[in-house]
Amino acid sequence: MSEPSQILEVLKKYNQEHLLNFWSELNEDQKQSLQNQLNSIDFAKVDKLYKSLKTISIPQGEIVEPLDYFIKNEFSAKERRNLENQGTAMLKSGQYAVVTMAGGQGTRLGHKGPKGTFELNLFPKKESLFEILANKIKKANKRYNIEIPWYIMTSETNNGDTISFFESKNYFGYDKEKIKFFIQNKLPLVDTNGKILLSETYQVYEASNGNGNLFESLKENNMISDMKNRGIKWVFISGIDNILVKIADPIFLALTINNATEIGAKTIFKKDPYSRDWVFCKKNSKPAMLGYERITDEITNANIDGRFLYREINILCHLFSIDALEKISNIDLPYHRATKKNTYINEEGMKIVPEAPNSYKFETFIFDAFRFFDKITLLRVQEEKEFAPIKDPVGIYSPDAATKLYLKEEFNSLLTN
Repeated sequence: MSEPSQILEVLKKYNQEHLLNFWSELNEDQKQSLQNQLNSIDFAKVDKLYKSLKTISIPQGEIVEPLDYFIKNEFSAKERRNLENQGTAMLKSGQYAVVTMAGGQGTRLGHKGPKGTFELNLFPKKESLFEILANKIKKANKRYNIEIPWYIMTSETNNGDTISFFESKNYFGYDKEKIKFFIQNKLPLVDTNGKILLSETYQVYEASNGNGNLFESLKENNMISDMKNRGIKWVFISGIDNILVKIADPIFLALTINNATEIGAKTIFKKDPYSRDWVFCKKNSKPAMLGYERITDEITNANIDGRFLYREINILCHLFSIDALEKISNIDLPYHRATKKNTYINEEGMKIVPEAPNSYKFETFIFDAFRFFDKITLLRVQEEKEFAPIKDPVGIYSPDAATKLYLKEEFNSLLTN
């Protein structure tokens, strides 16, 4: 296969000719793979992102204000009962769907394969993160006499392995017609000089472009159309790694609807005022997140009668009406630039492991969708009951820590049911 002249012209235009440096050394399959990948890349977009993005950008004249929020364990018994009854009626109507973001690998946990296939020792047996979530949805189906459609966002890297895993487990006894897999988009990584990295001599280094791409990916893969055809009105969105997630919470659903909002988010209290966690706020009267670099002592300690105004942390548990989901899928969310340390192929074809950050990753975030709405319903929940993400091998967000919390909640659930 000769060097693709059409692609070469595009590469020259954006100063990326180095991506074909090793063309003559590749076999036919590698050449075809690289050509297909280069054809799929929007070089104009990558070039624009590199030239225009800044790590921190603070708009001039931006007004930051606090957002109202509810605290779940402060509801009276009567308020709780009313919300549960209203939310239960909505769930029983069959107009509710679940989206799980599961595009990552289990590398940080020392696990080979999709993160959702990582297993926890939940005595007396082991269960994968996917199985834990599947069981939660099955329990909700039984409780509300419904069949919740389950949409799972994978990545190109783990999509095949994820689907094979579900097939090998017989979809955990779930109706496979109710499970839809779709792939998240991705973008190339670039070095600090704007040059796109190669991960192999025949492969451009690409990575997922952030959880904010969920909306666009849902649309491009016809998942929103599928939801509308099923009569879905509300969609719950979360990640794969929080094993305490309440997949169908009638209180959260009813509260969001009663508050006349199209979107909702669960939060936890920011215990450490000087942590690097972002917090909810209003920016120019719209719901938003405030980055840790902008949180002053005055902001973090601001309170009214002991009720802190800027301490609500996003835990990636969101509700979107189907109309809100469709609205955002047609909007280009802003990109953020993150500095990363990534292995790459140098000009001699050698794999280099850098000692310091050497590249940029471009990402969109779900929270940037908030500003396209006038209001959002925030519900603070107890961390030990609803937030146990598995992110690191050791520490507060490790498999061991999450397992202890999960087993404790399961035991409490048995006592109350």
